[in-house]
Amino acid sequence: MIKGVLFDMDGVLADSEQYICKAAIMMFEELGLRAVPDDFKPFVGTGENRYIGGVAEKYGIRVDIDKVKARTYEIYQTIIRGNLKPLPGAAEMVNRCRNLGLKLALATSADRIKMIANLNEIGIPVISFDAIITGLDVVNKKPYPDIYIRAADELGLKTAECLVVEDAISGITAAKRAGCRCLAVSGSFDSTLLSEADWICDSLEDAPEEALNW
Repeated sequence: MIKGVLFDMDGVLADSEQYICKAAIMMFEELGLRAVPDDFKPFVGTGENRYIGGVAEKYGIRVDIDKVKARTYEIYQTIIRGNLKPLPGAAEMVNRCRNLGLKLALATSADRIKMIANLNEIGIPVISFDAIITGLDVVNKKPYPDIYIRAADELGLKTAECLVVEDAISGITAAKRAGCRCLAVSGSFDSTLLSEADWICDSLEDAPEEALNW
């Protein structure tokens, strides 16, 4: 029986991809590099170290990842203000899971600073979750299963008792490798690429009943 739900954040609760991409492009411009949005697509869902570091590697430049990431987050927090909104059905899904008595965890590849900024902006309180795992809490990032194994453990549950809500291919792979069932939200990727998930929906407004009743 399902006992817990492990939520990814970006692309599930909020669509922050365009903003973190814009912030990273603006940061690279300060370094004299003209990056484009397509440069970042291979690194979506892998955490900001890889998201930024992968593009730096592509162009053959060396960066102090902590320094450039901090600068990216400064820009990011400015540009999301008043712009970042919860995705359709996101807040309702969190409340629905709580009302069902399920334990909830937020398991995001993002750093804590981005996670807090996003939740504050979209109006979903941090206290909505019984556990929070960020990209800095695990060594191996998605598609490795570590973050979802850690999240289930923090809830005191087996991974087989947990549903993961994801949007990224790497995250779905991580969920399945962890032994969880997975509900995929299409949007970041075409639904034809999300077939590894147990269920697929266009938005959390359309989440199938069976995903929360097994």
